[in-house]
Order: sequence, then structure tokens, then C-alpha cells
Amino acid sequence: MPENLTDFLYLVAIVTFILALRFLSSPRRARLGNQVGAAGMALAIVVTLAQDLENYKWLALAMGIGAVIGVVGARRVKMTAMPQMVALFNGVGGGAVALIALAEFHNLAPATGRLELNLSLAMIVSAIIGSISFAGSLIAFAKLQELIGGRPIVYPGQKIVNALVIAAALGLAASILVGPESQWLLVGVITASLAFGVLFALPIGGADMPVVVSLLNACTGLAASAAGFALHENILIVSGALVGASGTLLTLLMGRAMNRSITNVLFGAFGQIQTGTGAAIEDGRAARSTTADDVAIMLSYARRVIFVPGYGLAVAQAQHDVRALAELLEEKGVDVRYAIHPVAGRMPGHMNVLLAEANVPYDKLFEMDEINPEMSQTDVAVVVGA
Repeated sequence: MPENLTDFLYLVAIVTFILALRFLSSPRRARLGNQVGAAGMALAIVVTLAQDLENYKWLALAMGIGAVIGVVGARRVKMTAMPQMVALFNGVGGGAVALIALAEFHNLAPATGRLELNLSLAMIVSAIIGSISFAGSLIAFAKLQELIGGRPIVYPGQKIVNALVIAAALGLAASILVGPESQWLLVGVITASLAFGVLFALPIGGADMPVVVSLLNACTGLAASAAGFALHENILIVSGALVGASGTLLTLLMGRAMNRSITNVLFGAFGQIQTGTGAAIEDGRAARSTTADDVAIMLSYARRVIFVPGYGLAVAQAQHDVRALAELLEEKGVDVRYAIHPVAGRMPGHMNVLLAEANVPYDKLFEMDEINPEMSQTDVAVVVGA
């Protein structure tokens, strides 16, 4: 395929990725965004395969295995298990980038003379970040799947150990840049980075996993972008940068929604109770217990009701029952709305998908910042499965 045509088609694929992100920002157009993004990725794959490549049989075998895993995962995994599947797939992406960096280094390093600094740096960065994302995502998957306890795993001197491990990875990386370009040094970098990824994720509590998955997703994107520089592939650079930027923004937004600063998310003790400006204000009001009958009476006399779904709704598959209750209220003229917290359901967008499955109209779904000013004019707010 001519180079100009290849660049043009890659540009078209990049535009579809950008449009997909734009459409995915709205529940109403999320399905279209998925379709546009998938079409762009399919185009990128076809254009790549149209190049003068070797070992097409191995490529076909690898793509066949990946396609089967992807289709089976998408069709059989329940919505309640979607967060851990996302964590697992994200980890696989990070691991693939690290392996690409190792393979590229293996092919280029034995050549006469030294590698260009920018090329060596790109491979090292992709190896480090990709390995951390792979190992951290596997721990996130294990915690979400309850293979590992959800409580933070901490021990004395943990931060010192983490610092020593990442310092070892950076030290080996520096030795590659200024000293011998040995493949085994890069293997050491990857090994230390894998260890750091595990140690980084272990002290994180299960409630904070959505932030971690988003952060590791951003890391995978940055690693892929760095690999694009090593491979001289513009589409990999741009698509990786898009994933890294969107994942970083999502991490910031989720941290804010959880009353956690980004410095606390990155460097604080995950899963531990934090105190700060986001804490609830003690205003002297008393909480009291109630019964289903009392709630039914309050709903029957309400003019505006807001349902706030949580992860318990997803586990109990109660979205259809909530929708049925909302329809009964709407028949009585009650204004019913749904408040969606960014991390409800342990994954951004989880509640939107579940409620859409129950045929809840998109215009009834409101993000936290949109619905908060309406709370003072609301008669009843029902938190379902907090």
C-alpha cells in the first residue's frame, strides 16, 4: 500500500477515535461511540495488515485467539463483573506494550554502535509503564473478583520498599541509556516494574478500585504512545495519547467525586479513612430508622423523587424493580430523576448502562454536578444499594 494512502487511512482512524470519545461522553450516544471506535480500530488493523509484513500465519493465529477471548468475554461476562473484565483487558494491553518494547530492543540493540537516545528512552518508558500497568491491573482484577481480600494490605516500611523497587527499575534503565545496551538489563527493568505494580496496588482498598483502574488505564495509554515512538507508528502515538489523556482526566474527576485530591490518590494510603474538607458537616440533625411502609407513604405524597443507585443495585439486579417503582410514581404525576455518582458501581458509566438496560430514559439520568442543586427542592431521595 502506498505510504501516502496509509497515512491518510491512519488519519481517518484517528479521527474516528476522537469522535468515539466525544460520543461516549453522553449515554444517549454511547452505543454510537462504541461502534465508531470499533470501526476505526478495524480500519487501523486492516491498513496495518496491508503493509509488507512477515509471519502472517502467526499474526492470524494471535488475532484469532484474541478475537475468541474478546467475543466470549463480552457475551458471557455479567454487567456486575464488568469492572474486573475492564481491569483484566487493560492489564493485557500494558503487558503487550512491555513485550513489544523488549522485542524491539532485542532486534535493534545488537546492531553496531549505540541506539539513538530517543529510541532507547521510548522503549524503556513503554517497558516500565506497561509492566506497572500489567501487574497493577492483575491485582485490581483479583481484588474486584474477590480472589484477594478487598481490605488494604499494608506492612511496616511499605513506602520504603516501594521506593527501593522503583529506584532499582530506574537505576537499571539509566544504566542502559549510558552504559551497556544489554537485553538482560531491560529484563531486570521489566521485572522490577512488575514488582512495583504489585506493591503499588496491594495497599489499595476495594472501594478505591475504580480510581486505580482508571489510573492504570491512563498508564497503558501512555505506554502505548511511547511504544509508538519506538516503532515509528503515528497511529499508536496518537491513540495511546488519547487513552492516556482521557484516563488521566477521568482519574481526576473521580478523585474529586470521592473527595480525594489527586496527590492523595497517587501518594496517599488508599483504602484508609481520610479526613479533610470533603467530610460530612455535623449540623446537629439526627438520623432515624424507618420501614418500607414509612418510605411508601413518603413516596406517595412526594412531588419530586430522586433515585441514587449504588453497587448493591447492580449486584441484586434491581434496576428493573427500581424502574417499575418509578413508573408507578410517574403515573401519579411524581417527577422522578436518577442521580448518577461517577464511581457508583465500581466503574464509571456502570450505573448508566444498567439503567439503560431497564429502559430508563436518558433524559432522566443526571450527573452529580447537575443534580446536586436540585436536592434542596426534592421531597425524597432514595439511595438503592449504597
